[in-house]
Amino acid sequence: MHFLELAAIPSLTWPHVLLRLVVAAALGGAIGLERELRERQAGLRTHLVVCLGSSLFTIVSAYGFREFLVHGGSVVRADPTRIAAQIVSGIGFLGAGAIIRQGLSVRGLTTAATLWLVAAIGMASGAGYYSAALFATAAGLLTLGPLRIFAYKIVRRYRPEVDRLIVDIPAGGSPVPVLEVIEQRGGRVISLEIAQEGDRRSMALDVELHGISAPTIVAAVGDIDGVLEVRWTE
Repeated sequence: MHFLELAAIPSLTWPHVLLRLVVAAALGGAIGLERELRERQAGLRTHLVVCLGSSLFTIVSAYGFREFLVHGGSVVRADPTRIAAQIVSGIGFLGAGAIIRQGLSVRGLTTAATLWLVAAIGMASGAGYYSAALFATAAGLLTLGPLRIFAYKIVRRYRPEVDRLIVDIPAGGSPVPVLEVIEQRGGRVISLEIAQEGDRRSMALDVELHGISAPTIVAAVGDIDGVLEVRWTE
């Protein structure tokens, strides 16, 4: 291989490697800290490690095979995105593990999305694209914080009133009669969580009332055979 061609092969010194890894760890940790404060399944350490790993994969993909290029003659060719490209699809498996289905509701979608985001931030940091990594981190924190509060206020203004109904039935009992009574009275169940507590099965239902009163729903559910206790909280 010609000397000028050797000089054109990019390399990265260890201070630059350290800088890119530190930036990735700091930015991924910032988003992870937000998830940690909200007590989500994947918190500070998970997001930091994902971002750091993505950054390292990107560095290795772009700069880790320089020796092979230098000593491999004209036969060896390398794609600097070959390894890093697999992060995009590979992170989906980790994100899927953060998603949990509880009754009629699904939790962990936002955490899975933030894992996908920090993987992208790590790739940008590993490639030395610091401005994109910083902007993405700022946008992510804005979305998870102030924008979430703003969206909640807007939804609360235009969404029907929602109450949480707690219903206790015997262990092994079916929630179907409760759901049917609520629907018959004009309510709509938007989420359901079931927990076993000794000889009782406790159901927590988020119900859209659509103009009907909560005591009406409570009275109707209380008349169902087998219901041990029913109460509601806003």
